Amino acid sequence: MSLYSDYSKRFGDLIKCLENARNSGRLSHAFLIHSPDPVVRQEFAKIVMLIAGCRDWRNGHPDTTCSFCSKVLNNTYADCQSVYPVGKMYQIKVGDRINPEPNTLRYLLEHIAYTSGGHRKFGLIHDAERMNVEAQNALLKTLEEPPPETTMILTAANPSALLPTTRSRCQILELPDNKYRFEFNGAKETCAAVYELCFQCGCDLIRIESAAQKLIKIASALAESAKESAEEEFTELTDAAKRSEDAVFIKRIEGRKQDAASGAYIRDRRSFIAAITTFCSQIFLLANGADIKSLPNYELFDHLALPTEISLQKAIHILKEAEELEYTLRFNVNDELALRTFAINVAMDIR
Repeated sequence: MSLYSDYSKRFGDLIKCLENARNSGRLSHAFLIHSPDPVVRQEFAKIVMLIAGCRDWRNGHPDTTCSFCSKVLNNTYADCQSVYPVGKMYQIKVGDRINPEPNTLRYLLEHIAYTSGGHRKFGLIHDAERMNVEAQNALLKTLEEPPPETTMILTAANPSALLPTTRSRCQILELPDNKYRFEFNGAKETCAAVYELCFQCGCDLIRIESAAQKLIKIASALAESAKESAEEEFTELTDAAKRSEDAVFIKRIEGRKQDAASGAYIRDRRSFIAAITTFCSQIFLLANGADIKSLPNYELFDHLALPTEISLQKAIHILKEAEELEYTLRFNVNDELALRTFAINVAMDIR
């Protein structure tokens, strides 16, 4: 099933409204996509781009196979400028007024202002709630009066964190979905380790330590995985900088690469924590009589032999410890200590 067909099945009414708006020439020039799932936010941004820019519009729908659509779906459409949060603070930077750096808001605005030869341009802002007030204020004029043939697309998990003036200039596209896709390295192993702690370790300290070490190892590897991802992403730019022998250019690329690695690590760490909390939340739902196939992320239990009956008291305790871990890891604490404490408390049911 194609991406467009998949989303037409899941959010058919919304997509039909967008298609009708294009057919009548009333499609908005600024959208705010709201979904708790980062993958859904990214993919639906492509759906909006297909509807707004398809050049082979047929029977009131985008063709999805024309040159434009193919480039959008393959992330190779040249007239799309995007920006995403980076760095240890995981923020979208506003950028210098005179010479803004790539992956800053002003860099995006500067480049979508260029003429596109009649082709539709897109400004895509991922996790827009990570813009500070200065960045949002710099964006307002473009949201209200974008350049010709330009569509702005913002995505957010928490739109309420945006300024009212930012939200009011966008058509908000709500994608209600309680499913979350966990795509960090070690997602399956994380669930297996939590399963061990909940149902297999008991008071066996050796087994508890073994399961805890699995979680600690996964968490520790996230930073290196993010660094490797950034290295791969910036390979061409790094090589170009080295060939230029321009010290300023080399320093700038290294800074961008470090920012990208920090941002990727923060995203994956959040997903790691969310996987543990979601797993434990679903145990609580099962203990309350929910059918496993009705769970939003029932695939987390694939290949795991869950007990036929789960004590509600035990499930409440497991969920409480997961929520305590999530709260603790929001702060600058030692991950290893927090995960080991979680492991002992869950397995031994210490109250």
